[in-house]
Amino acid sequence: MDNQLLKIYKELKISASVFAYCNSIEDRLASRFYEIDKVAEYNQLKVLRAMQENQVSDIHFAATTGYGYNDLGRDTLEKVYASVFHAESALVRPQLISGTHALSTALSGNLRPGDEILSPVGKPYDTLEGVIGIGEQKSEEKDGKLTGSLAEFGVTYAQVDLLEDGGFDYAGIEKAVNSRTRLVTIQRSKGYDTRPTLSVERIGELIAFVKKIKPDVICMVDNCYGEFVETIEPTEVGADLCVGSLIKNPGGGLAPIGGYIVGKEVYVDNAAFRLTAPGLGKEVGATLGINSLLYQGLFLAPVVVSSALKGAIFAANIYEKLGFPVVPNGTESRHDIIQAVTLGSADGVIAFCRGIQAAAPVDSYVIPEPWAMPGYHSDVIMAAGAFVQGASIELSADAPVEPPYAVYFQGGLTWYHAKFGIMMSVQKLHEAGIITIA
Repeated sequence: MDNQLLKIYKELKISASVFAYCNSIEDRLASRFYEIDKVAEYNQLKVLRAMQENQVSDIHFAATTGYGYNDLGRDTLEKVYASVFHAESALVRPQLISGTHALSTALSGNLRPGDEILSPVGKPYDTLEGVIGIGEQKSEEKDGKLTGSLAEFGVTYAQVDLLEDGGFDYAGIEKAVNSRTRLVTIQRSKGYDTRPTLSVERIGELIAFVKKIKPDVICMVDNCYGEFVETIEPTEVGADLCVGSLIKNPGGGLAPIGGYIVGKEVYVDNAAFRLTAPGLGKEVGATLGINSLLYQGLFLAPVVVSSALKGAIFAANIYEKLGFPVVPNGTESRHDIIQAVTLGSADGVIAFCRGIQAAAPVDSYVIPEPWAMPGYHSDVIMAAGAFVQGASIELSADAPVEPPYAVYFQGGLTWYHAKFGIMMSVQKLHEAGIITIA
């Protein structure tokens, strides 16, 4: 079998030396992969139970159009999501076009002029800066405030950075919480940073601390890239709202669009009134025949996430042994599907991304280049040959082309594709003379 595998890998332009090196790493990961499979098994059964308890039927796959009144499939899917997340309510809609849009909807629906947002985990992801009104898109500013941002509507923002060791600055957080603090936003994943991803347990500890200071504050978790990585979700440790994208983990690679907001009913309803219109809320919103994909994607999500996790662990061990800083490292516990690798040079970042692109089933012939992508601070290079545009549960990598020149790898609908993608990234770095594989 090894000879057959080597033959087809060679046909796919992986050299014998890269094949041997990468397989030597994989051989040492059997116990880690077994642990991931057990988490996937638990989460698979959790999703299955939620679907059975809510009596999912093929009638729920029927299409609705126009206003979408009485869309039984949509309403039942939201009950399933609420069950999976152990939450009071859920808003799961194709009209939520991205994780950023879902976060923006949750924030705008629950904040009013004079309120303040607090981020106790440092700077949020780049695209959320524009939503809050702390971004650098100067050409879109009006009177010093980004047009349409929360800042333009009189919502202020405060931030407490993590400590150097990645811990919470509890003293700083206590000082920052004040009478105007209405919502605390907690980004679970690292974004374009090399800080540790937050475990659900740590998120729970942070929420408990904040609630002790101000019990009525809304605690919202940006859960993007974290769903089904652990056996519990932030709504099970005190989060009032939990928000994410369906073209990441919970869509299982099948959802063609969408986002979700789960949590306390009153806050989910507020978000729904912002998404549609006051007085309409969750009662409208046609699903246009994609319900079956949303249900089936959720059903497959635990196994798809396990494949992406294996790819991330594989990448961490591959690049750590080559001498590159990686976050998380090769042995640390995992709390999202993203693997950061600091390559130290623009050439390294570009070569890595070109390897991921070359491994894609779609647009493998395309050569990615850095460009000034809207909403980001610097030129960004993105590699993603995906069946769903922008679906980062599929094999993808992206990076701001700026120091420290870290690339962020994620996804893989199957473990074997994730493995091939990492091998191809190593191959491209080897061919560029950035690393040497004997």
